[in-house]
Amino acid sequence: MIQVKNVTKKYANNIAVDNISFEVKDGEVIGLLGQNGAGKTTTMNMITGFMEPTEGQIIVNGYDILKKPKKAKKQIGYMPEGVPSYTELTVKEFVTYMAELKLIKRAKKKETVEKTLQETGLAEVQNKLIRNLSRGYKQRVSLAGALVGEPDVIILDEPTVGLDPKQITEIRDLIKNLGKKHTVILSSHILSEVSQICEKVIIINQGKIAAIDSPENLEKKTKEKNTLILTVEDNQSKMEKLQEKVNEIEEIKLLKDNQDGTKQYAITSSPNVDLRKKLFDILPKEEITIFELKKSESTLEEAFIKLIELDQKQSKEKQEEPKKEEKKKNLEKQPKEKKEQKESKTKTNKKQKGGEK
Repeated sequence: MIQVKNVTKKYANNIAVDNISFEVKDGEVIGLLGQNGAGKTTTMNMITGFMEPTEGQIIVNGYDILKKPKKAKKQIGYMPEGVPSYTELTVKEFVTYMAELKLIKRAKKKETVEKTLQETGLAEVQNKLIRNLSRGYKQRVSLAGALVGEPDVIILDEPTVGLDPKQITEIRDLIKNLGKKHTVILSSHILSEVSQICEKVIIINQGKIAAIDSPENLEKKTKEKNTLILTVEDNQSKMEKLQEKVNEIEEIKLLKDNQDGTKQYAITSSPNVDLRKKLFDILPKEEITIFELKKSESTLEEAFIKLIELDQKQSKEKQEEPKKEEKKKNLEKQPKEKKEQKESKTKTNKKQKGGEK
């Protein structure tokens, strides 16, 4: 559906996007993540044809965005960040105007507009001026402008920014439904939202791709320890010696004393060890009553931070490699230069002594 091949975008001496490549298949819902200034919005602008890449190729549904821009752009519905719209128009007028811009045939225009208003939950406010709507409804209007005409690809840049929790949930549900009929690329700073909605995540850092995988796999890959949260009743204080009986336990940490007399612990082991079965077997024998036992799940936020830190570390090491190599060469040259200087000095001394004789 979407192919991004070796794409670079330069602004004078600044490289905003640096030789990135990825594919988005039909029906996938993709999360595009990165820190501010990482290159997310630039990438989206290039995919939509709003901005030309300096190098590389972008193909949307078989059409090259540079060679066949009209046909490529026809495949895309784009919702930019900031909810841009004509606030002096009514909701219906705006969606109709967007349908006209997309060259939807007159015979189908009315039906298409009405369908879009229904899908986005705007039918009840279709005759209201956009400027009089709440932030949540304005967001829906912008989304309706992207959806009208049923493009194959929907690109959403920060679709829930500035919304309250109820509005976020509504827009999130709307995006989930879009994923059933469209290919969706979503940019968001709310990583828990991306984790719930997206099947795959592309992380961009300093204009380069740091990782591409499902949220679950990224969380697993960056998980350093396996932690269980255990709530028990331990009248004989045997939890303190549990590590002696279960060798796989790396650390037992008391988190809190509960008012009902129970205690909550964090039990840590290596990532490939699951202690749940063993604990269910051993603890009752030690007269320790289990009230709750659950896995402490890693989050996409933690995975994102670790991957960005790792990418920055690798980038720094790569930049320092030429300096290290040069330093190494200089160190290797020094003994040779000293030897040459010594030999030259010896020759000079011999000449001077010969002249004295």
